[in-house]
Amino acid sequence: MDTRNTILAVVLSIAVLLGWQYFFARPQIEAQRANQATQQALTDNKDAAAPLPTTSAAPAATPQPGAPATAGAPAGATQPQASRDAPRVKIDSERLSGSIALVGGRIDDVSLKDYRETVDPKSPEIVLFAPIDSPQPYYAEFGFVNAPGGSMKLPDASTQWTPEGEGPLTSEKPVVLTWDNGAGLTFRRTISLDKDYMFTIRDTVANAGGQAATLFPYALISRRGEPHVSGYYILHEGPIGVIGEQGLQELSYKNLTEGPKTFKATGGWLGITDKYWAATLIPPQETPYAARFASTTDGGKAYQTDYLLDPVTVQPGAQAETSGRLFAGAKQVAVVDRYETDGGVRKFELLIDWGWFHFLTRPMFYALDFFYKLVGNFGVAILIVTVLVKLLFFPLANKSYVSMSKMKLVQPEMAKLRERFKDDKAKQQQELMALYKREKINPLAGCLPIVVQIPVFFSLYKVLFITIEMRHAPFFGWIRDLAAPDPTTLFNLFGLIPWTPPHVLMIGVWPLIMGVTMFLQMRLNPTPTDPAQQIVFTWMPVFFTYLLASFPAGLVIYWSWNNTLSIIQQTIIMKRQGVKVDLLGNIRETFRKKPADPAKT
Repeated sequence: MDTRNTILAVVLSIAVLLGWQYFFARPQIEAQRANQATQQALTDNKDAAAPLPTTSAAPAATPQPGAPATAGAPAGATQPQASRDAPRVKIDSERLSGSIALVGGRIDDVSLKDYRETVDPKSPEIVLFAPIDSPQPYYAEFGFVNAPGGSMKLPDASTQWTPEGEGPLTSEKPVVLTWDNGAGLTFRRTISLDKDYMFTIRDTVANAGGQAATLFPYALISRRGEPHVSGYYILHEGPIGVIGEQGLQELSYKNLTEGPKTFKATGGWLGITDKYWAATLIPPQETPYAARFASTTDGGKAYQTDYLLDPVTVQPGAQAETSGRLFAGAKQVAVVDRYETDGGVRKFELLIDWGWFHFLTRPMFYALDFFYKLVGNFGVAILIVTVLVKLLFFPLANKSYVSMSKMKLVQPEMAKLRERFKDDKAKQQQELMALYKREKINPLAGCLPIVVQIPVFFSLYKVLFITIEMRHAPFFGWIRDLAAPDPTTLFNLFGLIPWTPPHVLMIGVWPLIMGVTMFLQMRLNPTPTDPAQQIVFTWMPVFFTYLLASFPAGLVIYWSWNNTLSIIQQTIIMKRQGVKVDLLGNIRETFRKKPADPAKT
């Protein structure tokens, strides 16, 4: 029974890792390479790209008097171009650069100063928003639509706004834009930006005419082209939002092609997220709004998320004000959390996909981040957290290793029982179980450390995969990105041969270290008496070395370090139990060719 259970555990473990390798690890690497190529193409071609039609400037469907506000029509209507060559106001804050188009008043040119496309510090900055004449337009827009039957001239995609004063938009200095519709309405837009990634757009409408004006404020984010997504079930990329009491909504781009998704709520946020970056609209948290996610294929694929507020009526001689916020930047945990706690954005933490096991992944991140701030290296932080995890589960691991030590001591007696009752399997198992009970041995004790390690392994993998803090985080030497696989490979002698092997042969230094430590740890365990089981246990480190070669380097470093600590702990316990520890002898015994059995011959 113990042999069968052990083999089953091994087979299931290999099956899980093979599945992970095939469905997740390998596609992740290919997706990262494709994404880098796409980003580079955008950077190289953005000035020479052919003009593309715009998405809709505003929700086209207008609300009926007395009826609830409804979100607008799908993106896709052709509008005047907002070229990079058109008049613009520069954005130059601590963390963002770019510009705002004065034609249309769009925020459509945003780059992240702190992040590069590759680990090379000279590589291009990450481009989040891009104008309408770029290969993949992506922008945010705020404005007004008329009430049903209304014909007032309102600012749209072709409106030429006039800036007040000069100079760029910074965290210290907002930008003020004005426009007069020539019929009594003056629009004044104030755009401010904090030191991170939050824009605040405040629109004031002054009515110098003789009639009241009823307007519906809106905001939208539009993205044209088919966005690249990694395609993993553990990570959401695409339309997302927390829509009031209806909670978190995670939609795929494919969902939107099946028809628009509409909601009515108060509080929350909505937008579009990538793996590390996001753009979200944040309506006034105490004001009802109608939200919508939609897409169109007119003139190419386009995706839009927008909200429409209740009407604002501006009496003659009076003015009215409305405001909204736009997050456009990196999904840093501390920044996102601060916008929720200090900025009052409801459940904004869900912008980061912590997953169903957030009770594991969030504490894992905070532990790593705490030690990173102390030592300045996420790789060292992983080593420290591994030690703390080992200490936390020390009693359980200690009990497991004691049981395995006892099993190793009684192996000669177990072999005698198997030989004595080799023709009566039921009696053999009965006697073995009696031996386990008498010696207080748990035959499954060896699985306990692995079982404990699985949730830690998963939570660390999730943190390395989703958090931008781990992106391009170096360790030492050749590991310049803990979230990427070890870039070295045995098959070109770790760079000595000028040849780049195919992906299947990328087995770096750290995966090899992990394989060696796993092999040594398994040599401390009782030697299986079944020949088939011996073969499985001998080759298991080789399987794991290959499978983990494409995993993030930080995860392989964790596993290697955990194996090393386990070897030390198990060796000490075994010596205390009176078991002779001879790793070299065990290794020689593993690979020694056994003499043929004369009786069988």
